[in-house]
Amino acid sequence: MTPNRFRAALAHVGEALREPEAFALRWHREDAPYHVWVFTALALTSIAGTTAYGIIMGLLGGPRSMLLGGLRCTAAAGIAWSLPLPALYILNSLAGSRLRPSTTFLAALVTTSWGGLAMLAAIPVSWFFTVALPYAPVVLAVHLLVFAVVGVAMVDVFSRVMASLEPERGRAPAVWLILVGAIGGELFYAFGLFTLPGLA
Repeated sequence: MTPNRFRAALAHVGEALREPEAFALRWHREDAPYHVWVFTALALTSIAGTTAYGIIMGLLGGPRSMLLGGLRCTAAAGIAWSLPLPALYILNSLAGSRLRPSTTFLAALVTTSWGGLAMLAAIPVSWFFTVALPYAPVVLAVHLLVFAVVGVAMVDVFSRVMASLEPERGRAPAVWLILVGAIGGELFYAFGLFTLPGLA
């Protein structure tokens, strides 16, 4: 990737995080104005946020736990968003949506990228409570609160993006995120992310 393309991709990611509705609407109306590197940069933002937060989740267990926490958090979040995405497109189409698959994918990617940035922003809070009150129940409560707040914010971003793309349908497609949350919660539990030392 050339330096110019790299700078352009970063600029587009900044736009997507500042004005997600306008970013997705431009793609929808102008028929694919973004290069593939923009999609890659958005995905990397999501991965960076979930990996970094997963590392903090493993802080009480030492270096190995931190590394595994980063990998598991990213894998759980990625699977939770990827599995229901085809169903979202199919169900939206059956309900009368005229969005292209790429537009639906971009709306989800913008939302996860925004969520990744929110996870990065939450790291100092989680780190503080983990160091100041290194008791597993307290740390777990903080992590659950962070996931809840970030989840609500992501629902808001996704519903606003979808409503801007198809105003006549409003925020109804955001119901799909219930499935994302359910799958994500199951995966986080199955991967042992909520099993902190002292809770076992």
